[in-house]
Amino acid sequence: MKILLAEDERDMSAAVTAILEHSGYEVDAVYNGLAAVEKARESTYDCMIFDIMMPKLDGIGALKQLRDSGDVTPVIMLTAKAEIDDRITGLDAGADDYLTKPFAMRELLARIRSMTRRTVSYTPTKLSVGAVDLDVEEQQLSCKNSISLSSKETKLMKFFMLNVGKALSTSMIFSHVWKNEADVDESVVWIYVSYLRKKLEAVNADIRIEGNKGENFLLVER
Repeated sequence: MKILLAEDERDMSAAVTAILEHSGYEVDAVYNGLAAVEKARESTYDCMIFDIMMPKLDGIGALKQLRDSGDVTPVIMLTAKAEIDDRITGLDAGADDYLTKPFAMRELLARIRSMTRRTVSYTPTKLSVGAVDLDVEEQQLSCKNSISLSSKETKLMKFFMLNVGKALSTSMIFSHVWKNEADVDESVVWIYVSYLRKKLEAVNADIRIEGNKGENFLLVER
């Protein structure tokens, strides 16, 4: 699993990164809120950890920008303050959880595991990119007309629409859509991308999936 860590205290960032990597996570570390927003918009993460007090853009401001853009990645806020207002502001901005410094790394790891296990409450059941709508519950893709999707096509289309404009590797897509399925390999990604391309054409969509077999894929507007 991949984590974005935004913490301006370099020593603390290095310590948290080392422990997360030792626990099996891949970590991208940045040191201000603006860099966190930029990084989150160009890649996809399973969880993000934001310090509240950061230069250029604080953690709450960074979180608001990402939530406003439709990013539903689970976020844990870190704060050196214990005031209740800080916690409320972070939760109101769209944070899923918070930890007050100093904290035990075992607790942070437990919070991350909890975050990535459960369905994120911010994930919408209806998504739109361009003129294309996806009804996740009804498994239906619509533009100038509508077409039904299979459960895996729906899950894949949802992943693309939640990460529009981001380059998604074959392995990243496979790990998110076919997680813990031992009877398939990464070749299934290309098969289902091909299915979705045909269905996007069938509804006269104004979006398309770019990329070739074994490469990165990218959902873009025409």
